[in-house]
Amino acid sequence: MEYPSYVWAACLCISAYALYRRYFVTSVSHIRGPSPESFWLGNLRELFQSQAGEADFKWQKQYGDVVRIKGTLGEDRLLISDPKALQYIFHTSGYNFLKWPERTEISRVLMGRGLLWSDGEIHRRQRKVMLPGFGAPEAKSYVPIFRQVADQLCVKWEDLLAAAPDQTSVVDVPHWLTRATLDTIGQAAFDYNFNAIENSENEFAESYFGLMADTLGSPPKSAIFLHAVSPVWFLNLLARFSPSRNRAHARSAARIANRIAKEMIDTKADALSQGKGNKDIMSLLVKANAGENEKGKLSEEEMFGEMRTILLAGHETVAVTLLWTLLELARHPEVQNTLRKEIRETEKKVRVRGGTSFTANDLDDMPYLAAVLKESMRFHPALYQNYRVAVNDDVIPLSKPIVNKMGQEVQELQIPKGIKIIASIAAYNRNKEVFGEDAGVWNPDRWLKDSQERKGPTLGVYGNLLTFAGGVRTCIGWRFAVLESMTYIVELVNRFEFAMTDVAAKNLRREACLVMLPTVEGEVHKGEQLPLQVTIAQRD
Repeated sequence: MEYPSYVWAACLCISAYALYRRYFVTSVSHIRGPSPESFWLGNLRELFQSQAGEADFKWQKQYGDVVRIKGTLGEDRLLISDPKALQYIFHTSGYNFLKWPERTEISRVLMGRGLLWSDGEIHRRQRKVMLPGFGAPEAKSYVPIFRQVADQLCVKWEDLLAAAPDQTSVVDVPHWLTRATLDTIGQAAFDYNFNAIENSENEFAESYFGLMADTLGSPPKSAIFLHAVSPVWFLNLLARFSPSRNRAHARSAARIANRIAKEMIDTKADALSQGKGNKDIMSLLVKANAGENEKGKLSEEEMFGEMRTILLAGHETVAVTLLWTLLELARHPEVQNTLRKEIRETEKKVRVRGGTSFTANDLDDMPYLAAVLKESMRFHPALYQNYRVAVNDDVIPLSKPIVNKMGQEVQELQIPKGIKIIASIAAYNRNKEVFGEDAGVWNPDRWLKDSQERKGPTLGVYGNLLTFAGGVRTCIGWRFAVLESMTYIVELVNRFEFAMTDVAAKNLRREACLVMLPTVEGEVHKGEQLPLQVTIAQRD
């Protein structure tokens, strides 16, 4: 059969391109990794449908800290948990590794055009404007607010338990902690009381509760494929017009949040014009926008985005950290008792000096509290993966050589422009080279040893963990989150004892919803759940 000349020309072009890619373009095909489940989805179904970190741990154990996986249509991607490689990606060459476009669109839908959406120069400018509200003195100044809202939550629980037999009851902890942390972020960041603890029918609170699980939890294979192959403009159209329940939920939350942000900005601008500006984060942003420095200003859309970013990222991640911490304390009553002893010894010191409540310095002076929090953030990072794409061909250094498919040692990683990288926070945080041979075990005592025993390059701002990311993308509110988490742990453990329930012991899942949420097997559709036995803590 004779083929037209244009068919032969097309075949020649395809063959030439294949040869060019084979011999002249940097390839990672020699890196070891799992076989793809299919040509259409590669390994993405296992990556995104498994429980959070499950695939990461499995592949790290099988292939090491650099793993090649397949994306859609045979595309190569890399899963990395090597400390030196991650240091290069986040610190040394931060803006040369941008966010995946499809993940950026997810950030825009959930949080607007704020810090978690922006990249490059836009991110640099936004971060510079935001930084003054998140320094160490500012974070410490919010501790009284943290304690006030935590006390409000404790009073609610004490009333609940007072009416229960033996002052004990099974409490669905997320129901309360997500409301408490929303009230905390509202008052500290915006001088705004959502009153979520007291008012279960709060419109804004209802729109945000379950948002992550509803929009990102358990994605079907069709959604994984669509997000991987679709251009951003098409994903934008889906976000705006799709009638699906999860996208409708995201649009509803965005409308309500933007309306409240507009009210806040107008109120704070009026207060500023009358010389009554406050020191909350939103007031500082409004004040910066009123200045003469054009580079220090944000557009109205960016202001809305920053507010939504702080609200969702701020309250959800702290709540998630607290949930997993309380779970581990329930699993390890001996740790819980040691922590309670330290809290009460510090409480005595506060009273001796005539104080009535813990200060930021008191929190900093409790080493076992810090050890428990660091270990929970290590073992259960709220954000378990980060997604980057290489701007240029590059060479990534490695902490130790890897062995490729031909049995050869590879000292450094040559990568092509455009390759997608999954920076595995979950796998790095359990890297045995950094955190010891027992890195797969929850053990706060590791943080009480000589810090020199923990190896590896500097990555994270807190305990060298990657939980708050690092470099140019370090979580801007990490000090805020640490002090808020410490305050809640102190108040809750001082006043209550936590124990496991059968459901928490046998049926709990680490649900992958951008953040890692606790859910119950067979009841994932109900969103985050963590039923724990809660009892009034006795005093001598």
